[in-house]
Amino acid sequence: MKFFTKWLTRLSEYLITFGAFGLFAVALLDSTFVPLPSSADALMILLSTTNPSWMLLYAFMATAGSAIGCWILYLISRRAGARALNKFSEKKQRRVKNWIERYDAMAVLVATLLPPPFPFKLFVITAGVFRFSLLRFMIAIIAGRAFRFLLEGYFAVRYGAQAKEILAKYYPWIGLVLVAAIVLFVFVKRWVKRETEVLAAD
Repeated sequence: MKFFTKWLTRLSEYLITFGAFGLFAVALLDSTFVPLPSSADALMILLSTTNPSWMLLYAFMATAGSAIGCWILYLISRRAGARALNKFSEKKQRRVKNWIERYDAMAVLVATLLPPPFPFKLFVITAGVFRFSLLRFMIAIIAGRAFRFLLEGYFAVRYGAQAKEILAKYYPWIGLVLVAAIVLFVFVKRWVKRETEVLAAD
């Protein structure tokens, strides 16, 4: 286990030297089954702090890598995801399945916005196992990840070396506000739809 962790650390340090392409690789691997010591979020902040003018490129590469990694994990889960689900408790499995069935792509979008230790990969695996629409899944992943990496990049450009500390302190609150806004949007949309159907029936 120590050898594997050491190897992952070296791989992560090696990928960092490739800048935007290294960020793409880290984001891709981190979104599949390879938990690298240097997360895409940390590397996004580091690179944007070092080269602020390239922030948008970094956000694009991080989003692309993360989206492709999630797509790969989704496809793997469609074939053999049931075994991966066994790593999580049955209670968590049922809860995530119910959220996806009830709130559709919004549940996946919310999962992309929440910080660790939120079990994001459980949402990806569940979506694959139960064959959730790939198109809606990818739209939610791209939208959520793009917002997250752009926000990190903005803070890195604005606050420099302090960005990591500021995000660690305030991002959970930002995430919760966004989640609340999305949930409110879903409820309002459903209420309007229901009222429209009632009026049409009358």
